[in-house]
Amino acid sequence: MGSPTVDVTDGPPDAGLTAAQVAEQRRAGAVNAPVRGTSRTYATILRTNVFSFYNTILFAIGVVLLVLGRYNDALTSVGLGLVNAVVGAVQEIRAKRKLDDLQLLDEADVTVVRDGAETVIPAVQVVRGDLVQVRPGGQIVVDGPVVAGRVEVDESLLTGESDPVVKGLGDTLRSGSHCVAGAGRQRAEDVGADSYAGRLTLDARRVSTDRTPLQRRIDFVVRLTMALVVLMSGAILAQALLEGFSLLRVVQITAVLSGLVPYGLFFLIAVAYTRGAARIARRGALVQQVNAVEAVTHVDVVCTDKTGTLTTGRLTLDEILPLDPAVEVRDVLARYAASVTDPNLTSAALASALPGPAGPLSDEVPFASSLRWSGQVTGTGTWVLGAPDALAPHLRTALAAGAVEDRTARGLRVLLLVRPADPAAVLRDAAGRPALPELDPVALVVFADELRPEVTDAIARFRADGVAITVLSGDDPRTVAALATRAGLDAGEPVAGPDLDDLDDDALDRLVARTTVFGRVAPEQKERVVAALRRRGAHVAMLGDGVNDARALKAAHVGVAMRSGSSVTRDVADVVLVDDSFAALLPARDEGRRIIDGLATSMYVFLTRVATQALVILAVTLLGLGFPYSPTQVGLTLLTVGIPTFFLTIWATPRTPDDRLLANLGRFVVPAAVVTAGVGTAVYTLLYRAIQQGFGSGRTPDQVIDEFESYTGLVYGRDTDFTEAAATIGAQTGLSTFVSLASFVLILFLLPPHRVFASWTPVVGDRRPAWLVLGLTAAFAVVVFTPVLSSYFGLTGAARPVFAVVVPALVGWFVLLSVVFRFRVLDRMLGVEDSPQPSPGDRRLGSGRRDTPGPGR
Repeated sequence: MGSPTVDVTDGPPDAGLTAAQVAEQRRAGAVNAPVRGTSRTYATILRTNVFSFYNTILFAIGVVLLVLGRYNDALTSVGLGLVNAVVGAVQEIRAKRKLDDLQLLDEADVTVVRDGAETVIPAVQVVRGDLVQVRPGGQIVVDGPVVAGRVEVDESLLTGESDPVVKGLGDTLRSGSHCVAGAGRQRAEDVGADSYAGRLTLDARRVSTDRTPLQRRIDFVVRLTMALVVLMSGAILAQALLEGFSLLRVVQITAVLSGLVPYGLFFLIAVAYTRGAARIARRGALVQQVNAVEAVTHVDVVCTDKTGTLTTGRLTLDEILPLDPAVEVRDVLARYAASVTDPNLTSAALASALPGPAGPLSDEVPFASSLRWSGQVTGTGTWVLGAPDALAPHLRTALAAGAVEDRTARGLRVLLLVRPADPAAVLRDAAGRPALPELDPVALVVFADELRPEVTDAIARFRADGVAITVLSGDDPRTVAALATRAGLDAGEPVAGPDLDDLDDDALDRLVARTTVFGRVAPEQKERVVAALRRRGAHVAMLGDGVNDARALKAAHVGVAMRSGSSVTRDVADVVLVDDSFAALLPARDEGRRIIDGLATSMYVFLTRVATQALVILAVTLLGLGFPYSPTQVGLTLLTVGIPTFFLTIWATPRTPDDRLLANLGRFVVPAAVVTAGVGTAVYTLLYRAIQQGFGSGRTPDQVIDEFESYTGLVYGRDTDFTEAAATIGAQTGLSTFVSLASFVLILFLLPPHRVFASWTPVVGDRRPAWLVLGLTAAFAVVVFTPVLSSYFGLTGAARPVFAVVVPALVGWFVLLSVVFRFRVLDRMLGVEDSPQPSPGDRRLGSGRRDTPGPGR
């Protein structure tokens, strides 16, 4: 909504506003005040992070445990929730501060005309209707028309157009651009948040963080697990109360059930992202939004600006085509470039390619966009270098047909070197203004935009990896298309930005699907192209360096800025390429894939443990054999889950992300959990009944009785619940031993070192997981055979009956699970046995390549 309209037309047009009119505009709020704030307050950030769905559940569990006196378990539950909240809140607050400080306009003073006199004021005090003096080197701070004079402005920061634009009477100057030549006055019409710079700043400050696919999947899995745990907890606790369990027993059951929630997944993903960001920084990409570590790996379309991203922003001399054999063209151009008083891109390219000494100048006409030529009068003659179409009306001899057109069609910049037909002619008219005499052509001088050295190879590697490249530039579409072709892209038929304005979303989607190069595109058009790609299901990264790219960066899944670009673009980007290297995205993708690979492995391990434990609890409870776990035994997950996921994440390799991760998780976790829980329940039941019958027979050796009295704290023959307690702890020991050893072997199913284990996925070359399994088994053996440790984890000491049951059960479990995986029993039961399979050796975890996902071999 614009500022209130206040009449400022009274009085002489050259006198500017009066003091009374300025005061009236200020009261109306029509002041060029800087844009402030973002859409999310600190209170909102803290509230949404601390009291998220996940944290609310954890806090509720923590309160219950605290009331029941389980202080350590309560601390674990609440602590993990707080860690998760702090990580998210700190990240959002840091982003908010950066966005709040973001300003497109410089904090400089400007000259305005008020009450007929020029006055210097801060830019933020300009009001609507002010006459603003525009001079070379100054930034345009408001929007409005030129009312006096003629200026050339650089709008590349806003539009990406690299050439200065001439603005005459009535033409609109936009805030954020810079005056590079000429002088004039501008009437301020749109100020503050209503100006072009203000609107861009508001767009850049918009909060737009996308959750990554892995984050969404983990969130879904955790929510589902929580829902199942709540339902199961209600049923089991109700049964416990009906059976008259003691308060201590209810507390123990509650502690175990709360442990089923995979607390560690969110913490693990935060740690993995942070570690990945550190590794990526060493490869030339600074990650500012931590989930960009993963997001960049899913990118299948890279949209990029031209200048500053594909090109260096410099020109190189490509060709010199002499037209006058009597002139040593290279010597003339070398002296011309060395003698330029105000160097520009063209003279810099000439000086680099043709070094030479400078010569004295009798006169010089500097290059200006309004002229499109420059000239020098030297001791060796008068020389003019300019655009062929600007010089053509003054030529005595026309240029050969197609000489210029053929080169411009290839994206090259062609200038014409000429000299006056009359050696005595000058380059100014009687009034001293630049003017051209009759000219003779001397040479065509051809320049090319300098490609960044790594761009061609990077584009080839992206395309080989299935990533499409779309170029969005403010330059002429034909020039951009030619440069894209040089970089290795199939440019096709380029499209100009204005052609997009009349297209609805459906038509734009169809156009975007078949177009590679867009030229003359405004910031809002770049944003529309990115949105169209997203609607078509693409995962989009946007590379840019100017403010004109900020809106598109915000709209993309991953915004990538060049370090040498504008501060606005760097501040809104998810990733900053610190060496300005387009190719730095490639190692960033590899590191991101490494992170996803490790997190995916961790999810398999985490969820199999949770599902197995839940099924065992349900089965044993239904059998009426007591509760199969004590809170201290749950601590064994450090060996079965904590240590394995840590090392497997570190050892992960960069693989193509599994698009069917949830489906493959189900196909692994369900059969693994069902088989493991089934065999584990059998182990528990067998040991429970055997111990119960042994004590009931009265023939139990005194040594065994003494040991169980020390385990249970009860006295045989005196305490009526001694037999049940002894049977429970003995069965729990056998169950924990079996489940722990089975969990270690499951790692070998996921990363098989030998074909014996390769029933779920092909053999991998990495032997470190196998050594990890051996190390974990040895550590567990230390726990079992060390009385202090076994007692700490709520286990009996090493007992022959336990191993007599567990070892055969483990062998049977291995054979059964191998058969289930190898013959895809779950798939056959569900009628999905014809689902695609991965290519052997291509992927682990049964996920396959992107085009051939699925479990097994």
